[in-house]
Amino acid sequence: MKPNFILGKYLIKQIIVNFLAVLLMVMGIVLMFEIIELLRRTSDRPDVDAWFIMQMAITKLPRTLEMVFPFVMMIAAMITFWRLSKSNEFVIIRAAGVSIWGFLAPVLFAVFVVGVLNITVVNPISAKMYEAYETLDYRFKTKNPKAVLFSDKGLWIREAIDDEKFLVLQAKSLRQEGNNLLLREIDILEMDRDSQILRRVQAFAAVLENNEFELKDVKVFEAGKPTLNLNNVSYKTTLTVDRIKENFIDPEAISFWDLPATIKFYEMSGFSALRHHMRFLTLLASPLMLCAMVLVAAVFALRPNNRRGGVMFLIVGGIATGFIVYFLSQVIYAFGINGYIPEFFAAWTPALIATLISVSILLHLEDG
Repeated sequence: MKPNFILGKYLIKQIIVNFLAVLLMVMGIVLMFEIIELLRRTSDRPDVDAWFIMQMAITKLPRTLEMVFPFVMMIAAMITFWRLSKSNEFVIIRAAGVSIWGFLAPVLFAVFVVGVLNITVVNPISAKMYEAYETLDYRFKTKNPKAVLFSDKGLWIREAIDDEKFLVLQAKSLRQEGNNLLLREIDILEMDRDSQILRRVQAFAAVLENNEFELKDVKVFEAGKPTLNLNNVSYKTTLTVDRIKENFIDPEAISFWDLPATIKFYEMSGFSALRHHMRFLTLLASPLMLCAMVLVAAVFALRPNNRRGGVMFLIVGGIATGFIVYFLSQVIYAFGINGYIPEFFAAWTPALIATLISVSILLHLEDG
């Protein structure tokens, strides 16, 4: 077995073990604070039990972890590099003729694979769990244990008809033409405040015009009554095209695999899919961002001899640099969302800049 292969396996094992340890620690801390916050919110709600609180905390956990995922990887990398430097393993590896890039290559490969698994496997699970959290939160706010939050696929709209009833409208396709909205394959559920279905209305097409839904080729289903076929049915509404845009699914709650179809759906409908496109590009760039965080950690933690002191300064400097990279990525992301810069650059620039700067510093240290 080649020495480089043995070294690569050893380094990959070290970074993965430390990553899992840091991830479990952060998960425990986040879960504890989520439970404390939910206990505060439910302190005056005797109808909410401990199991319901645990469900809300656990289903929200993956989305919270997604925001701190790059920091988890950076801290794991700093711990790995610091231990290798402290035990002089890094010095021995370098003395054996292994360059800094031969040392970092297996670590970066493992981190990149973790990033790919995160967006292809973990992200879909996270999206489903957050969808469950939104349903639980909706039940908590409405004090109805059977209430359902409609936010799955396509266009779902919920609107109150009066104090006793509300309707839920779903359209499988829609298109904007001028100030009007054309919808196809409509389903409308009329419900009472206990989320019990009173009537179901199906229509082949509908037009939103002048605060009114005009349904065409309508079938009305109501319990205990025969199916009613009508040519036209009108629904008064307070909805506008702009308000419908606000009811679109939150991009962060959509799976990585479902985002391309969602983007296509919105673009074909005549609406802007910029937020969803930015989300998709950001997910694609996330493995590179994780690698950039590892390179930042290498700049501060890979030292031939950490016994010379200044370890705390290096740790604080590395964490502060990570926060700066994250802050700048959020600022550039906001520019992309608002259309000030192309979305491709907004999604990929932070990771590329952090990578290039870290590589430049490591090249300088290598030459020195």
